[in-house]
Amino acid sequence: MKTSAVKFLSYLAAVVLTATIPAVAASGSIDIPRSQITATFRQMHVPVEGRFKTIRGTINFDPDHATAGRASIEIDTASFDVGAEEYNYELHTQEWFDTTAYPQASFVASQVVPLGQNRFEAQGSLTLKGKTQAIKVAFTQHSDGPAQVFEGEVPISRKAYAIGSAQWNDVLEDQVIVKFRIINTTK
Repeated sequence: MKTSAVKFLSYLAAVVLTATIPAVAASGSIDIPRSQITATFRQMHVPVEGRFKTIRGTINFDPDHATAGRASIEIDTASFDVGAEEYNYELHTQEWFDTTAYPQASFVASQVVPLGQNRFEAQGSLTLKGKTQAIKVAFTQHSDGPAQVFEGEVPISRKAYAIGSAQWNDVLEDQVIVKFRIINTTK
């Protein structure tokens, strides 16, 4: 009887432990060719959009246990393309992205908050040009076969990250809208 009680308590402990630890989807990696991150800003009231061509990272997310979700995304700042080589080159300079000193920007989500049906908010930090700011990123998530699709946008301040000197303030708006569509494949 003593052995049966130990087995039962062990079984009960395993059931309780399993029920209280949230399941997290298997670690995933970004499907780079199918993913996209863009930045849109206004220069002299005209919208200009550029695309970051090189991104990478991992996303661990299960919508049924969203609060356990985590993400780490890196962007090569030198890969930003506005469609004209001479402007792309200028964006590499110290005044803009300073890609020699700061070749990558990163977003690390340390918490995810459910907002409603397929809507969430990732809370974390954005590091760009050596400056780190806490940000909240609203996004939606849905499945596309075995892949997860994350879409959203977040406004950021170029001044907060020292992108463009004060001489640009009259022709370039501060707000930049970063939009993303990230396809995550699970391993």
